[in-house]
Amino acid sequence: MKEYQRNHYIPEWFQRRFLLNDGQEKKFFYLDLNPETVSFKKHKYVRNALLRWGPPSCFCQDDLYTTRFGDWESTEVEEKFFGKVDSMAPAAVDYFAKFQHPSISESAFQNLVLYMSIQKLRTPKGLAFLSEVVRISDKNRALFKMQELKQIFCALWTECIWSIVDASQSDTKFILSDHPITVYNKSCLPGSKWCLGHRDPDTAFSGTHTLFPLSLDKALILTNLSWVRNPYDYSRKPRPNFYPFRNTIFNFTHIQTGRSLTDIEVNEINYVIKSRAYRYIASAKKEWLYPEAKIPSQKWDELGQGYLFMPDPRSVTFSSEAG
Repeated sequence: MKEYQRNHYIPEWFQRRFLLNDGQEKKFFYLDLNPETVSFKKHKYVRNALLRWGPPSCFCQDDLYTTRFGDWESTEVEEKFFGKVDSMAPAAVDYFAKFQHPSISESAFQNLVLYMSIQKLRTPKGLAFLSEVVRISDKNRALFKMQELKQIFCALWTECIWSIVDASQSDTKFILSDHPITVYNKSCLPGSKWCLGHRDPDTAFSGTHTLFPLSLDKALILTNLSWVRNPYDYSRKPRPNFYPFRNTIFNFTHIQTGRSLTDIEVNEINYVIKSRAYRYIASAKKEWLYPEAKIPSQKWDELGQGYLFMPDPRSVTFSSEAG
């Protein structure tokens, strides 16, 4: 296969952040949530759902980003567009995974939110969602549109309340899915029309939280200010000022840190990640792939007693008009 035609929609550098530094072989327990049924010599069998693969074989698809016009093909989207993004993002992800006040890095912030926005679009689930929203069925045009709309989530996320949570005291660590920018809205249950197939609850819904595991031990949770102000409001109500393409301001001093999660809370978050995955999840330990066995309830709106993704309201400044 030609260079740049095996496309990792979850970059290998990011996958490695979820492997243990224990001297063992650097492989995941890689779970297919919908294994294929195949035929061989008049017999049908279901492929193994659980695989033991390393980052080169996980979260990738041949020619996902290859554009073709007749007999001509191009890998420039992978080589030049994602190549540039993935060269800037590792330092930004690492900066926020290790973030401590009073640190301020404008470049790390800008690179992180851009990477997150693109990461949400670049997966098979994200590309299918984008094609539906912009009503484009042609793959080439969808890839070009993705580059055009690469900042579509940046303004909304900038205005959220940012919380960096810590799983270092938990025996269970964060898992990785094939759609790692996970969104959770308590009123949008798995199987509902907002979550069917490639769909996600709108990030502009007031009660939608954005969850992004940064490493085994750290995760970033973004919550709309309008929801922090009134978490008893209608969670699918549009947040104020939801137009995505505009300038906005980010305040590093408002980032919340220091929240240490219990083992149950980490498993509840992993349950959401697994529930919102498109097809694949991966973890450094096999038992982490089955969080549903370790949580007290699977009721979607009662995870963490309804406060799992909420920031500490005592640390929030409510004077802003952003939503």
